[in-house]
Amino acid sequence: MALQDDEEVLSLLRPYVAAWFREKYGSFTDPQREAIPLIKQGRSVLISSPTGTGKTLAAFLAILDDLLAMGERGELEDKIYAVYVSPLRALDNDMYRNLVQPLGEIYEKAKSMGFQPPEVRVATRTSDTPANEKAKMLRRPPHILITTPESLAISLVAPKFRERLSTARWVIVDEIHELASSKRGSHLALTLERLEELVSEAQGRGLQRVGLSATISPLEEVARFLGGYYDDGTPRPVEIVDARFAKPFDIRVITPKVDLIHGDPEKINEEIYNTVAELSRTARTTLVFTNTRSATERVVFKLKKLMSSKGYVDMDEIEAHHSSLSREVRLDVEERLKRGELKLVVSSTSLELGIDIGYIDLVVLLSSPKSVSRLLQRVGRAGHHVSQVSRGVMVAVNRDDLIECTVLAKAAMERKIDNVRIPRNPLDVLAQHIVGMSIERPWKVEEAFRVIRRAYPFHALSWEDYMSVLRFLGGKSQGLEDEGVYSKIRLDEDLGEFGRKRSARMIYQLNAGTIPDEAKIKVISKGKSIGSLEEEFVEILEPGDIFVLGGKTYRFLRADGMKVYVEPAENERPTVPSWFSEMLPLAFDSALLVGEFRERVGELIAQGKLDEARRMLVEEYRLEPHAAEEVIQYVWEQLAYTGVVPGRRNILIEYFQGDEGEWSIAFHTLFGRRTNDALSRAYGAVLSDRLNVPVKVSVTDNAFMLTYEGREPDEGLIRYLLSSVRSDNLRQLLEGAVVRTEMMRRRFRHVAQRSFMILRRYRGHERSPERMQLSAQKLLDVMLEEMPGSPVIRETYREILEDYMDIQDAGRVLRWIEGGEVKVTVRGPLPYPSPFAHNLFIKEYSDVVLMEDKQRIMAYLHDRIMEYLRSKGKVLEEGVQQAQGEEAHT
Repeated sequence: MALQDDEEVLSLLRPYVAAWFREKYGSFTDPQREAIPLIKQGRSVLISSPTGTGKTLAAFLAILDDLLAMGERGELEDKIYAVYVSPLRALDNDMYRNLVQPLGEIYEKAKSMGFQPPEVRVATRTSDTPANEKAKMLRRPPHILITTPESLAISLVAPKFRERLSTARWVIVDEIHELASSKRGSHLALTLERLEELVSEAQGRGLQRVGLSATISPLEEVARFLGGYYDDGTPRPVEIVDARFAKPFDIRVITPKVDLIHGDPEKINEEIYNTVAELSRTARTTLVFTNTRSATERVVFKLKKLMSSKGYVDMDEIEAHHSSLSREVRLDVEERLKRGELKLVVSSTSLELGIDIGYIDLVVLLSSPKSVSRLLQRVGRAGHHVSQVSRGVMVAVNRDDLIECTVLAKAAMERKIDNVRIPRNPLDVLAQHIVGMSIERPWKVEEAFRVIRRAYPFHALSWEDYMSVLRFLGGKSQGLEDEGVYSKIRLDEDLGEFGRKRSARMIYQLNAGTIPDEAKIKVISKGKSIGSLEEEFVEILEPGDIFVLGGKTYRFLRADGMKVYVEPAENERPTVPSWFSEMLPLAFDSALLVGEFRERVGELIAQGKLDEARRMLVEEYRLEPHAAEEVIQYVWEQLAYTGVVPGRRNILIEYFQGDEGEWSIAFHTLFGRRTNDALSRAYGAVLSDRLNVPVKVSVTDNAFMLTYEGREPDEGLIRYLLSSVRSDNLRQLLEGAVVRTEMMRRRFRHVAQRSFMILRRYRGHERSPERMQLSAQKLLDVMLEEMPGSPVIRETYREILEDYMDIQDAGRVLRWIEGGEVKVTVRGPLPYPSPFAHNLFIKEYSDVVLMEDKQRIMAYLHDRIMEYLRSKGKVLEEGVQQAQGEEAHT
């Protein structure tokens, strides 16, 4: 649709609304110009644009104007007309303030122009809302209801409030990019279809839907997620307002001017902090993003000392913001930011969403944000007004990070956005909603199926899967009563109906939602508690894994409920870094771009076109000359040592022997950690079965490594691995690999909770996560033995393989290998890990040794590689052309 000019848009609004807008804002932004007329026409709309482009006002201005017009005609009744849904209660509170204030200003403007507009009421209903406030809403409902996905689902089964929702005309879904990619989004999609059914039964028409999103792709799929489908299977029409590029961005990469390999670690760290300090000194307010909560605390501590000692700021002008801090602390930081009282804030992921934090003029990212979408989202927090440039600087901390940041910065400037991954057919969410539907009224089985398949995540749901969930909820899965599992609905297959059981309402209201309870897990060594671990860290542990706690290494033996049993493992290398579960994984689409970049630089080097490579890096990728040289040197070393630069079209498999005689096989698969997690477990399982030895697995975004003690690998063994892991048996291999893991036990509890198989709250009692975990482990053992095809078991596998790992793209990589689109090269035995394997190799040491020692190991490996290359007569300038195609063997 062509953009309209400001006067045309203003002419669609009430005179006093138009006058208020003109005085307050002057002119419309592109998303507002395009969206307001569409919403006024009654169309469903998806608005995608960066922070600060006015998309929220675009949605609400049209709706507020319609409500005011209805009031002038005497048609505005005590009814809910608009439902606003956001993923965060903090956003809901923000939205309440951001609606009440403009409404007050509009009333004043209207009165000054001789109008008497009606009161448009706004209220928030979340789990924080007191019971007396909820009671008031029943007597005198708000015209605009602000809520969360979970509260909306519970409101739908509250008998009296359900009636209030039946009058809704509009539903606005904010931060849809955040919801679509998780089970919360699947949950909301079904809630919207249930609301649609309620509204259409009451009013004979459906909902007008408005979705607000930051930068996301593909917009067509997100629009279908927002709109859902008609009963005949055709998508409901949703207009797309694509204003993702309405705001200018300036994103650069810098790296300290120190030797990243041989430099003193303290000096490197000092340079990084100095860089951040100097960048923020020239800005009014700087927002610094890290990738983990622990890094956030460390960076704040260092910057407070450094910047106050230099006299740049007072220590209390620098604060941290992350999800582990209390809500009060986070709100205080947000308020001080808005008031302009803070000079610098360091955050992990908690400030990515659109909470109003006032004016930020610079965003600094310490290390890669792991996806183009996240990079644009973070940098979009700077320059809050649409006319201001969003300025972002990425500070690279090692060679792999430098390459990744370089690629993501250019891709972001060119708006090459990663594709969102929307979960398909999560059966635990389906089970929860079927219980919710049973509370509303009796349903014909086929009628409910029709409503469920209107939701985008469930559009391809099979009749067999649907019936298996119904039978599970109807108590048709015999044999679990002894474990305290009873039917949740009344199912009559002869009549083709289901309805509610007496206990269903209480179960639903007390246990609905998709976010699992987080719990700390006690660590027991020699009968004593020695500390605690995050549950999401414990789920990646396997017996024999070694990790660090309190500066000491321990071997994981087993878990029982919320206790982990370990034994000391002095002087042994950790196999799982303590920060692993916190790290953001590199998006698959971004990983492909990184792989293509590595190969492109490698090709130029192989052809002896070093000057062209330098020009490309400095001009096309906007790198500083010293950073460009670092990239060229790194890629040349890999090429000269192995003859291969692994990337999008080339996989390198190398093997080498460790200090203690163990063998490592490194797969350079540059496809992101979620894809590599799937591939590594499949290859690891096959290798373990073949050699009948335990295999340790290390995974990064760029590679994975299998380590074992036993016979030397050879080409025959590796060829066996490659032929044994195929796209057609990958799921079977992975299910076998994860079935007895801690991850399976933990994820099973989450799925069982969402499916109401295990209840946290019931009849005035609340069960602890520890008791629920013990119940889940007993249930899992019984069900794996007696009913492995149960929907709860199948959903646990699906969640692990599709949501946590990425079996879809792992299968795609295997098909590329099978079809010859990706070439596999084997090198070994190598005297040392190749340069691209150094970070993978060092990762194993990353918790047990000091930063200085890690740097020393890195420098040692690098020196040995360079000695080896010199012994072969290979030097960067002269030896570049002979590097291609040569092999490195002992």
